[in-house]
Amino acid sequence: MKRTSVLVSVLGTLGVLLATAAGAQSYPTKPVRIVAPFPPGGVADVLARAIQPGLQEALGQQVVIDNKPGAGGNIGAEIVARAEPDGYTLLLASAGILTINEFLYSKMPFDTATAFSPITVVGDMPNIVVVSPRTGITTLKGLIDRAKDLPGKLNFGSAGNGTTTHLAIVLLEQAAGIRLAHVPYKGAAPAVQDLVAGQIDGLVDNPPLVIGHIRSGAIKALAWAAPQRMAILPDVPTAAEAGLPGLEASSWFALIAPAGTPKEIVARLNAETAKILRDPKMV
Repeated sequence: MKRTSVLVSVLGTLGVLLATAAGAQSYPTKPVRIVAPFPPGGVADVLARAIQPGLQEALGQQVVIDNKPGAGGNIGAEIVARAEPDGYTLLLASAGILTINEFLYSKMPFDTATAFSPITVVGDMPNIVVVSPRTGITTLKGLIDRAKDLPGKLNFGSAGNGTTTHLAIVLLEQAAGIRLAHVPYKGAAPAVQDLVAGQIDGLVDNPPLVIGHIRSGAIKALAWAAPQRMAILPDVPTAAEAGLPGLEASSWFALIAPAGTPKEIVARLNAETAKILRDPKMV
C-alpha cells in the first residue's frame, strides 16, 4: 500500500513536470499581459508599449498593456507576484519596486527577493533637472539661488513617495544644500502634466517623459544628473558642468515574471526582448 502511494505520488509529479515542459514548448497559445504599475504616459507604460509590437510579432500573440498604478508600483507588482507562473502575466518593473519599496513600506504584499523571475533590463537612464518657464529660472545655479532665497517654497513633483524621482530630489537638496517642497503624485506622467501647466515648479525626472516638452519649450532643462551629457539633448550640461558635482541619479526598468515561470519561457522572452532592444529604431 505504501509503495503504491509512493508510485502514485511520483507519477503525479512526473505528470506535472511533463505538462509544464509541454506548455513551455507550445508557449504562447493566448494573449500575454504586461502590467505597467504606473499611470498611462509614465516611463513603465512608455517602455512596455515600445516593446509591445515587437513581442507581438515574435510571439505570434496579442500583447496587452494593463496599467495598474498605486503604492509606488506595489499594486501592479502584487498582481504579477500572485499570478500563475506561466508566462502570460508579466511586469514592467521600476527600480523602486525591486530595490526601494521594501525599505519604504512597513508591510509589503510580496517578498521582493523571491516573488519574481527576472527576464531582462529594458531601460536604464539618467535623470534630468527641469523647471517650468514660469519660474524664470534658466540655469541650475539660478535654481539653487532661488531655493536658498525661498527655502521650502519651490514645489518639485515626483512619481510618488520613495520612487527614484523622489530620491533624486532629495539628492539634489543634499548636494546643493537647499530645501524644496516635495509634491508626490501617483506617477510621473501626471507630475509632468502639472509642470507643463505651471502648477508645480520643477522635476528631476526620466528623459522619455520630458524630452518632447523640452524641445517644444514647454519646460526648461537645467542639467543632466549624470557624469556625462546625453546625445539626445547635447546642449544640456551635466550637473557638474553647471557647478554642482555629485548630483548623479538614474532609473532603470526591467521585464520580470512571477517566480516559478518555466526557464524555457523566461529564456525565450529574454531572447525576443533583447532582439527588440538591439533594433536601431529602438536604440
